[in-house]
Amino acid sequence: MTNFYREDLAYIHDVGFRDYALNCAPGILDILNQNKVCKSLVVDLGCGSGLLAKELIQADYQVLGIDISESMINIARQRVPDANFVVASLFDVEIPPCNAVTSIGECLNYLFDPNNNHQKLAEFFSCIYNALLPGGILIFDILEPGQLSQGNPSRNFTEGGDWIVLVEKEEDLKHKILTRRITTFRQVGEYYRRDDEIHRAQLYKASDIAEKLKKVGFQVQISDSFGRYNLSKGHAAFVAHKTVVPES
Repeated sequence: MTNFYREDLAYIHDVGFRDYALNCAPGILDILNQNKVCKSLVVDLGCGSGLLAKELIQADYQVLGIDISESMINIARQRVPDANFVVASLFDVEIPPCNAVTSIGECLNYLFDPNNNHQKLAEFFSCIYNALLPGGILIFDILEPGQLSQGNPSRNFTEGGDWIVLVEKEEDLKHKILTRRITTFRQVGEYYRRDDEIHRAQLYKASDIAEKLKKVGFQVQISDSFGRYNLSKGHAAFVAHKTVVPES
């Protein structure tokens, strides 16, 4: 469980790339409130360093956070001691009965779990549907094909006070797979420590994901934003409802 988002990348992602989770949080809280999901259990899949979990706890929700990165979970546990966190693949974990499931940051695209594929994703949606209580809601985002409009590959770097990260991205148009080659340099004492990771993500069309959700039984809404926060091009936000079955 430690091959992705190891210690240095987890730290850099937490301190340098936290805006996405924090900007999505108000919109997600509004969605929960609009659907009358209040002060109940939210299962946050791919919870990362606990940024969304903290916002949920502060809004009086109970949170179970799940992430494949032990380093991310270590940060999350320090940040949000009132939440519960588990190191596990989100595709293998047993989701308890709950009123809401969230997963932001393109977690469903990542191929960290070698078993992740179209069939596994359909089974995954079925498991979530069964775990949700009537009226429950699934909120998540995905990456779609066409991430690299400027051609392949692309390269960029970002730096902070004690770190630098270089990312090379390449998109396999035939197989719809985005590969990120990530090199980090983090200052430890007097010197900088280097680490390298390769992340692969399966890109999905929003319409295909919607069909999988509908086959399970969800009512589906697709958007390009979480509330007032507009997602970047090639991102799609989903709100999937488990309808309340009327009493006979």
